[in-house]
Amino acid sequence: MKRFENIPLRRIIAAWFLMLVFTGPGFTDTPAAADSFPERIVLNLTQTPHLSQAVTWRSEEKGKIPAAQIVPVSHLLEAESHAVTVKADTCQIEIDESLDVFHQSVVFESLVPGTEYAYRVGNDPHWSEWSRFKTASGRNDPFRFVFFGDIQEQVAALGSQLFRLAVMAVPDAAFWLFAGDMMDNGPDDREWAGFFEAVSWMPKTFPMLPVPGNHEYPDPRIIPRDERRITPLWRPHFTLPDNGPPGLEETVYWLSYQGVCFIILNGNEPMDAQAEWLETVLSRNTADWTIVAIHQTVYPISTRRHDTTIQEILVPIFDRYAVDLVLQGHDHGYARTKALKNHQPVTGNEKGTVYIISNSGPKFYPVSDRYDHLMARTGSKEMLFHTIDVDETTLRFTAFDLMQQPVDEVVIHKNIP
Repeated sequence: MKRFENIPLRRIIAAWFLMLVFTGPGFTDTPAAADSFPERIVLNLTQTPHLSQAVTWRSEEKGKIPAAQIVPVSHLLEAESHAVTVKADTCQIEIDESLDVFHQSVVFESLVPGTEYAYRVGNDPHWSEWSRFKTASGRNDPFRFVFFGDIQEQVAALGSQLFRLAVMAVPDAAFWLFAGDMMDNGPDDREWAGFFEAVSWMPKTFPMLPVPGNHEYPDPRIIPRDERRITPLWRPHFTLPDNGPPGLEETVYWLSYQGVCFIILNGNEPMDAQAEWLETVLSRNTADWTIVAIHQTVYPISTRRHDTTIQEILVPIFDRYAVDLVLQGHDHGYARTKALKNHQPVTGNEKGTVYIISNSGPKFYPVSDRYDHLMARTGSKEMLFHTIDVDETTLRFTAFDLMQQPVDEVVIHKNIP
């Protein structure tokens, strides 16, 4: 009894009482193989979000037969007889010398457009709770999504606040798009744990469209820039379209959602191959709207940024194919340009591209005046989230602060012949 010698008797009695209560009838078993219970569950859009949906999760043990089950919400109460089971693909990842984990993924296919589904993941008997999502419509129906800039620091402490505000502001969001730097050190699994603590249940319901930022890569002060590769934790955590250039799959990709072509670029990698791929995608694009997302900025607002390589490569392509909106992060400030073409504001009814830089975390950089002549608004020291409402003729972008107050808005009109 040496271990109790300095503990008051009343605490020993209380501890024994609790142990008796929670090991009595109904509490006799701690869930076996608890380490196989699914965590970090995240939905991702596929190239055909009206017909399919991807889901990825992690467990510390593989489990016997990892799988996902899906059922239309209308049949959820009869899930035992109506659910379809899909076997998962599994990869084993070494976190450190003492821990390997297992990431599982499933793509639900042959779904019905515009339909609510319930799903769960895991393996019998260790399933997650039932969550739900809705497939995209097969038509160009109006929809809304949420856009976040860099979060990077104090993700669980402060980023979580922004995520909760976004849910309250847009409970019907089709998905969430992140401009990269979702954490400070992407190769560190502890930072992924902090991110998933912050987003909680939300990526189980709101599919994520992530853009790779420079902080999803190793620190260039440690690993030379030409030897840097995206964290090996990126692809296991997400199941994204693999339609990008060879070698850049799931970090460069595109998809179509209800009349909008979304193109994700990777500014951490050489742009030449991406530019050629981008030309091909845009030349075949028949969507009403085109939105590009890239972490690095085309018209930088940070006093730290001077490189114009991305601008020189991408702007002529954006101009040629009349890209509507470019979403970015990286500069830890906020900026919205006027509608631009050939590096100048457009006039009259001329078509131009609006470039937006956002910051969704508590890290801020001073804003330079280098491109003030192109800007409609700039700002610093703001944590923001954004709603984007799309229909066939208008695209409305609204920026909200931590008080859930709108601080900026622009409406882009589509010229209908």
